[in-house]
Amino acid sequence: MHLLQLVERRTRRWHLSLGIASALMVLCAMLSLSAGEIWITPFFYDSPLEQQLLMELRVPRVIAAIVIGASLAVSGAVLQVLLRNPLAEPGVLGISGGASLALVIVLFLFPSLASQYGLMAAAMFGALAFTAILVWLARKRTMSTARLLLIGVALGILSGAIVTWAFYFSSDLNLRQLLYWLMGSLSGVHWAQLTLTVLVVPAVLWLCTQGNNLDLMMLGETPAKQLGLNIQRLRWQLILTVSVLVGASVAMAGVIGFVGLVVPHFLRLWLGTENRFLLPLSALAGASLLLVADTIGRMAIAEAELPVGSVTTTIGAPLFIWMLLRRV
Repeated sequence: MHLLQLVERRTRRWHLSLGIASALMVLCAMLSLSAGEIWITPFFYDSPLEQQLLMELRVPRVIAAIVIGASLAVSGAVLQVLLRNPLAEPGVLGISGGASLALVIVLFLFPSLASQYGLMAAAMFGALAFTAILVWLARKRTMSTARLLLIGVALGILSGAIVTWAFYFSSDLNLRQLLYWLMGSLSGVHWAQLTLTVLVVPAVLWLCTQGNNLDLMMLGETPAKQLGLNIQRLRWQLILTVSVLVGASVAMAGVIGFVGLVVPHFLRLWLGTENRFLLPLSALAGASLLLVADTIGRMAIAEAELPVGSVTTTIGAPLFIWMLLRRV
């Protein structure tokens, strides 16, 4: 009886957390719509200029922040289970770097393929390639998770170095401006790019339904197989879905780090490891975090804008160091 009451209490706490996270995300979205050089009350604008500013600039930006934040947070939560490493995250493991590297390769070597959908396909392929390398190393090689994490960091540094050199030697001003975007920026998001949400939203929703399967994977391969879970098929389905989400996020807004690390890790510390609740809560919290970071980036400096990736890195890097020190 006591155990049943404990389970019910934990379930109520998760449901309460989901309700609070949903309300917080709506509040952050309203703040992001309102904030700027011209403050606007959403849905109650006073002039055609405010309407145009709201519908053509801020609404697409807010939608992108919600979709990308949810995608990165859920991807991080899934990777942490898949690699059995609480410090796994698309940016830290170099997956985002693989997506950006593929984008730059297409822009430089195959400019005829550099359409909106061509760039998205390239970003997804790069993310898939880097994710596959890491998962293969995790499953087939005898190495510690710490060493695997360092390999991911090295891959990310290598891809970043190649991208930087490519832009440094480029004489094309547009490509140099793209380097700013690859730092992680929502400033260039427009309605056409949001067609990517046709793929991203179903992928996020599907991942959020895989919580029970991920809980089984946390028990180990043998118990999970005994309970009827097809480990190999599920693993590659998760890899493909995470690659789609990371690739689409990079294609829309560049590399935005630490969202997938900080959000699910701290939710696990505060609320527990039940993935059936953790995944949707990570999506809501990741969306809220990116909305707040984007608002800070737009408001921190007068007549200028900080890339949202630099804001999330400023928040996430000290927390990442703290988490590493806690695990020593």
